[in-house]
Amino acid sequence: MKPGYQQTINEALKHWHSSEKGLSPDDIRTLQKQYGKNELQTPEQKSRLTIFIQQFKDVMILILMGAAAISFIAGETTDGYVILVIILGNALIGYFQEYNAEKALRKLQQMSAQTTVVIRDNQHIPIDAAELVPGDIVVLEAGNIIPADGRLLTVSALKTEEATLTGESASVEKKTTPIQEDKILPADQRNMVFKSTIVSNGSGTMLVTATGMATEIGRIATLLEAEPEKTPLQKRLQTFSRQLVVVVLLLCIAFFGYGLYRNEPSLTLFLTALSLAVAALPEALPAVITIALAQGASRMVKHNALIRKLPAVETLGAITYICSDKTGTLTLNKMTVEKVVPAEGKDNLLLHALLLNNEVRFNADNVLLGDSTEVALARYALQHGLTRDEALTRHPITDILPFDSNRMRMATLHPYDTKFILLVKGAPVKIAETLSPLYSDTKEALLQQNRTWAREGLRVLFYAYTILDTKPESLTEALESNLDFLGMAGLIDPPREEVIAAITQCKTAGIKPVMITGDQPLTALAIAERLQIIAPGDGTALTGADIMELTDIQLREKVKSVSVYARVSPEQKLKIVRALQQEGQLVAMTGDGVNDAPSLQQANIGVAMGITGSDVAKEAAHMILLDDNFATIVKAIKEGRHIYDTIKKFILYVLSCNLGELLVIFFAPLLGFAVPLLPIHILWINLVTDGLPGIALTAEPTEKNIMQKPPRPPKENLFAGGLLPRILLTGILMAIAAFVLQYIAVSKGYPILLQQTMIFTLLCLIQLGNALSVRSLDKSVLSVSLFRNPLLLGVIVVTIGLQFLLVYVPFLQPIFKTTALPLEALRDTVIVAITCFIAIEMGKWVTVRLRA
Repeated sequence: MKPGYQQTINEALKHWHSSEKGLSPDDIRTLQKQYGKNELQTPEQKSRLTIFIQQFKDVMILILMGAAAISFIAGETTDGYVILVIILGNALIGYFQEYNAEKALRKLQQMSAQTTVVIRDNQHIPIDAAELVPGDIVVLEAGNIIPADGRLLTVSALKTEEATLTGESASVEKKTTPIQEDKILPADQRNMVFKSTIVSNGSGTMLVTATGMATEIGRIATLLEAEPEKTPLQKRLQTFSRQLVVVVLLLCIAFFGYGLYRNEPSLTLFLTALSLAVAALPEALPAVITIALAQGASRMVKHNALIRKLPAVETLGAITYICSDKTGTLTLNKMTVEKVVPAEGKDNLLLHALLLNNEVRFNADNVLLGDSTEVALARYALQHGLTRDEALTRHPITDILPFDSNRMRMATLHPYDTKFILLVKGAPVKIAETLSPLYSDTKEALLQQNRTWAREGLRVLFYAYTILDTKPESLTEALESNLDFLGMAGLIDPPREEVIAAITQCKTAGIKPVMITGDQPLTALAIAERLQIIAPGDGTALTGADIMELTDIQLREKVKSVSVYARVSPEQKLKIVRALQQEGQLVAMTGDGVNDAPSLQQANIGVAMGITGSDVAKEAAHMILLDDNFATIVKAIKEGRHIYDTIKKFILYVLSCNLGELLVIFFAPLLGFAVPLLPIHILWINLVTDGLPGIALTAEPTEKNIMQKPPRPPKENLFAGGLLPRILLTGILMAIAAFVLQYIAVSKGYPILLQQTMIFTLLCLIQLGNALSVRSLDKSVLSVSLFRNPLLLGVIVVTIGLQFLLVYVPFLQPIFKTTALPLEALRDTVIVAITCFIAIEMGKWVTVRLRA
């Protein structure tokens, strides 16, 4: 079966068992049973309970649940309840994120037209658009939302706005003649119309050929069912969590086995092994990461970037490609007259032609309605001194010969003094054909000027005129001959002013901007040059037709070098994003239309426009630009990089501290010392001494040179950049300090409870010093102002105060298993802590130099 655009009108009517009189009631009942409602359907939605339960499948959450179980078994119920609160908080945050994302497909349904006029049994009747069936005849008028896909039967100056489906900014002129080409995109199917696009001009009738999920927008809804990619942070934490579980289990088994070998009491060994597990598990890690992302998202809102999914904050910092739709994102989505050149002495007449030679209408508020190109031309004339009333008074429109795709011209007739003037506008080549022989020497120069403007991305129109002695009975094509040249106008959907600076910043940050548009290649290249996405003359556009000829492997090779894609379909946008991802790139996709939604969801981060964006695009996106400003993305990327740096600092902080605790517990019995830390000590350290400074680290200001660095490699290990040596070195130094202090305590004959209190206090002090050290991954603590992050400074003071309360307040001592430190013991503890802090700073200096 031939596609609808290749069929003649009679063939299409015959295929769908219809006629120009429409379907009969019996036909409709049968077809409604066969095709169902003309609605977009969503897959079965997950229940709220299912979404909530799925939040507990994360490996880190399972680790925390294990830690809670260990705490309850060990009799430390307070510890267990604290961990459970952390688990529940994370689960609730994840639940609300996923539940909101489920709305994307349901939003697509809201884009359908509510009512439409059909011809049934040769009568015009209004019906609910959901009741349409293939074979129905629909009446189209300017302003209508098209309710289904259809083959046009009749047109009268019919144009449609298809930007939300195809990405093409200009109105599309429609026709009824068959198109013979094979496998053409919807944007080129000029005898077809599509569900949820808008009639911008003229009128016509259409034969419904597809309804519901069979329409073009329905196929887009199907594409939205794909599972979204996990963020890099999620992947790294998942890998890290699995590795951590294995390491902790092996250490606990080894410790327990060694104790049994030494004939130590099994219950004591078991409790100590549990303490070892609690020490190794970073209970505060998921909570602090969530807080860091939430705070970053909060800061982004102040810069007009709304984050819908928290992990996207971190992903932004790793983006290597931004694939941006042109219309409405890089440009204003508003056709504008950029150049006007009148024939000599014809300035005023050309302005009248711009204002009158069109089908623009003025509503009650004097707002211009109609085709976007004609509205731009009329607006230009109004901005240059003409008024509608003045122009119509001087040259009222007495007749119109509408634009059609064969002539590619439009003519209007007006009184002109005692005679009449015929004003004609149209495609440059078609107007050049109508000029009088007097222009035989200048035609080529005019057409060359048209080609020059076209290379600049302008849509060019020529104007011509002729003076008639008498009013013709009717306007015919024969009158469009021997014309005089009146002038030319060039229009463009202009780039946003701030985008050029944003693109320059992206390149400085090592991010490659890519334009993906439904416009023609010449227009796309010209806009890309203006935006400095490509250098002048340095680039070619890969078209949708080109992509259709490429294999997946060939496309993966092409995407490495292409910066401009033109005339592409939604499926091809998806293919481009996926090809880049398969090449190891992290891709952001910006857009505002329905056609962008699948790409926004597939991309590592989708960025929707908040003002002009459709609901579908917003629901599918990870981030929404509240000001539709491309430059806001750069601010968001900067914040994303800052957040990732903060998370790395916290990972360095918490893992080095946990490693120190683990080494102390594991090796103390091997060195002949009593168990230096009890489970309650470890949990206090992990949740308070680790947790509070960790939260305060999220308030650390952004490094000044963060946007001069290239994006981190998408597959970079979580511990890249010398993080693992720093963790190992810091943890070992902490353990050595603890053993030195315990040796001093033993040599002075201190009881075990006093030894444990000294080690407990020592590790708290060292870890607070470590928090100061990790504020910069490569600079000395002395080079970073203490007052740059007052929150951290306050947390350190408060935590030290809390620690001394646990040690010196009598009623807290039995709860936290501490005893008051004599002055000499306190002095030894502080001296060892300061010495360890200096050693950690020296270790930082060494690891930075070795990495450099």
